[in-house]
Amino acid sequence: MRESDQSGKDGAVKCAYGAYFFIDMEKRYLYLSRRKIDFCLEFSISLCYNAYIPKETNIIEVFIWRDVGVLIYHKIEDLPMKEKIIHAREYRETLLRDPYRPMYHFTVPDDFGYPADPNGAFFVDGVYHLMYLYVNSATGANHWGHISSVDLLHWRHHPDALTDLDGDEGCYSGGAFLDEDKTAYLTFWKFPGVDKESDPGGIAIAHSKPPYEEWTRMDSLAVTSSLIWGVADLEVDGEVLHLACADPSNIWKMNGRYYMQAGNLLVLSNFGKGVEADEKYKGDFTDLFRSDNLRKWEYVGRFYANTKKGIDDYPDVSEDDMCPSFLPLYDSEENGEPTGKYMQLFISHRRGCQYYIGTLTGETFLPEIHGRMSWCDKACFAPEALVDDRNRHIMWAWLQDNPENDFERYGWTGVYSAPRTLWYAEGELKMAPVRELEQLEYAHIAYTAEDGETIRVENGESCRIRAVFRGQEKAGLAVRVSENGEEYTEIYYSPQEQKLIMDTTRSGSDGWRIREEAPFALREGEKLHLDILVDKSVVEVYANQRQAICRRIYPTHPEQSRGVKLLGERPITLDTWAMFASNPY
Repeated sequence: MRESDQSGKDGAVKCAYGAYFFIDMEKRYLYLSRRKIDFCLEFSISLCYNAYIPKETNIIEVFIWRDVGVLIYHKIEDLPMKEKIIHAREYRETLLRDPYRPMYHFTVPDDFGYPADPNGAFFVDGVYHLMYLYVNSATGANHWGHISSVDLLHWRHHPDALTDLDGDEGCYSGGAFLDEDKTAYLTFWKFPGVDKESDPGGIAIAHSKPPYEEWTRMDSLAVTSSLIWGVADLEVDGEVLHLACADPSNIWKMNGRYYMQAGNLLVLSNFGKGVEADEKYKGDFTDLFRSDNLRKWEYVGRFYANTKKGIDDYPDVSEDDMCPSFLPLYDSEENGEPTGKYMQLFISHRRGCQYYIGTLTGETFLPEIHGRMSWCDKACFAPEALVDDRNRHIMWAWLQDNPENDFERYGWTGVYSAPRTLWYAEGELKMAPVRELEQLEYAHIAYTAEDGETIRVENGESCRIRAVFRGQEKAGLAVRVSENGEEYTEIYYSPQEQKLIMDTTRSGSDGWRIREEAPFALREGEKLHLDILVDKSVVEVYANQRQAICRRIYPTHPEQSRGVKLLGERPITLDTWAMFASNPY
């Protein structure tokens, strides 16, 4: 985008072909025919990324000279095949050169991955299916991209499962369900249509059969919004109830009936905040719906309610419950037996990913244990999960601590945590990266006492480190250490504080630099086992399969920040591996 002699004033500017666009210089947006195009004066590039314009049009350059604007554009289908190939290759190679783009953590393959919630995960016939939320630049709407894999590492890309419909803005998050006949169903939060009276939006369902390339929407919404999008009003015994009508969970089947939760963000925002708000609309609940045929749904009641507000870091009245995932837990990492316990994964928009573990009694969930996966902010966000044929409860989360304007700066955004297995044993939640990640390990180096504080690793920007410490004193590692020692990310266990800590305050000059502390304590006689994943801008740490922290970091000079050093105690054993790339680019 280029600009010349720009006065800095807002105004309508006439385009060369007769249309008008409006420039908002303060927000740096350019508006054209109700479609928004990012207008960034600091850029001088020919391709306008993130152009919200009709699919058949591709704006190449915007020239501004005094009061006249000229748009140069053409139809995409008119591009010669050679040019399409050249543009695609240039984009891929740009991403390959990016020093912050992860190599083995899934990243949105192209376009604007914000929001980038993982959605619609299901497993069938040895194949893992996963959807990802992103904004499609051709439509300006939220789409669900669709990928599949047989190893949780290498992903095949399918046509988008969900797109805009009749000019709406697409959809937000939801879940997936596989019925006995292998029909897959996606539940999602649909935006209102252009005519909000005839299509106020709400919870919708789409379905598909193998090979799951095309998805068909149900004719009517499962739950329809009322005057407020994300809220369904229902009269019960003469009282109008404001029901949750957002971010539906996965569907589950029980006694021949189908069940689905809805998230409460809009109910809380409109009816549950403030001193005078009705107590039944204050934070931490979901509403439950059921159906006999997946088409007509009825309200059941509250699926659960927080009875421990303000106790042991349970959610408070200001926390919404969104992106819910409700699945059973098993008693070992794989091939386990059912425990009778269920996990409710969810987020609050203020504090990120968290969970309940409890029992399902009839049509009511009874939470017994609460935990968080993000403590100081909301960097770990928007969970999604599935259960596979080895009884593995596997989850992903969106790592949200993006640098400012990262899509405009780098041409991509949207990263997930490594797939994580969850199980329930010894009265608590256990967790570990999926074992498939071991397939990417190479260039093994074992620590020796002669190495001292500096740890040898083949590739310090993409590696895995497993270490065992006595854990009697501070013990851990600093990763992505710069050559001058001024930047680093600290990961360690503090026995005095009884916390697992990741300190990113010296990690670089971008991102959310913060000291994150997760509750964790070694038992008597227990050694500290750390499993650390480093992947360019992603760092994850797992401690004794009981606690984990995952964040993103941005070294100022990434090519010079590949060192690894010890913190505190010397390890009993320590092994490093370089990690091979599984992302295609």
